[in-house]
Amino acid sequence: MSTNGHTTKPTGVQRLREMLSDPSKTVVAPGVYDGITARLALEAGFECLYMTGAGTSMSKLGMADLGLATYTDMHANASMIASLSPSTPVIADADTGYGGPINIAKTVTSYARSGVAGLHIEDQVQEKRCGHLSGKVLVSREVYYNRLRAACKARDEGRDDILIIARTDARAGSDTEGRGGFEEAIGRLRTAASIGVDALFFEAIQSTEEAQEVIKQLPKDVPVLLNMVQGGKTPQVSNEEANRLGFRIVIWPCLGMEAVVPAVRQALEALRTTGQPPLEQKMGPGALFEVCGLKELMAFDESVGGKAYK
Repeated sequence: MSTNGHTTKPTGVQRLREMLSDPSKTVVAPGVYDGITARLALEAGFECLYMTGAGTSMSKLGMADLGLATYTDMHANASMIASLSPSTPVIADADTGYGGPINIAKTVTSYARSGVAGLHIEDQVQEKRCGHLSGKVLVSREVYYNRLRAACKARDEGRDDILIIARTDARAGSDTEGRGGFEEAIGRLRTAASIGVDALFFEAIQSTEEAQEVIKQLPKDVPVLLNMVQGGKTPQVSNEEANRLGFRIVIWPCLGMEAVVPAVRQALEALRTTGQPPLEQKMGPGALFEVCGLKELMAFDESVGGKAYK
């Protein structure tokens, strides 16, 4: 694409729609929750990123994923991550949409304007919790469908495109009338597809056999997302196996957190017991800053005549 003689890269949402247009491919998105984890995922060559709500709550608030992160917390983090590589799609958690239909429209519009390629909205009550914890309570079907209608209307009438992903927690939760379980989850996602969402997210699949049944029972023309939480309710499968099962998107939300927590614990324990960090831990400031674009930033400064970093 060329504008005024300058070649412009496709946006993240354009790339994500293009990636999903090939029915044989599965989009793989590692979970990131801050600038460093996002930079590392980009450095590793991943073509899509997933901003985890649990990771945002833990890293920004120091709190477990119990619905404590607000719209402001989540939107700010998603915007920052999307800005690091605007042509790399970022799929972001948007929890329940943060209110009624008007709030949800604002959430969708704001995420889209910030360059986020896709977001998912779920059917838990406002006092939500991680999808792989017990005791989840759902809103009624009609409230859930109204959330999705608001999200799709905001997408269709907005200035910027974004994918709307409908998530249901019905498999491991229930509403005030006791409706929940596998069939309820399937029914909610089928209706979500008819409303016009771009992808479907069946949370907390219980077995590989159930995963096969999910793909069998949901509409074939709407991509289905698989949430791979290590140690969660869903048995872990490889990206290749997810592709064979028929899932079009696989997210790994806890990947970064699972790697970082043990490593930092080890370093802190070494500092406490020996008086210094582990001896092998000596990247130095230069190497650390290079993870977050030091060379590119210095090169830009020099390219316009700056000498501050020469």
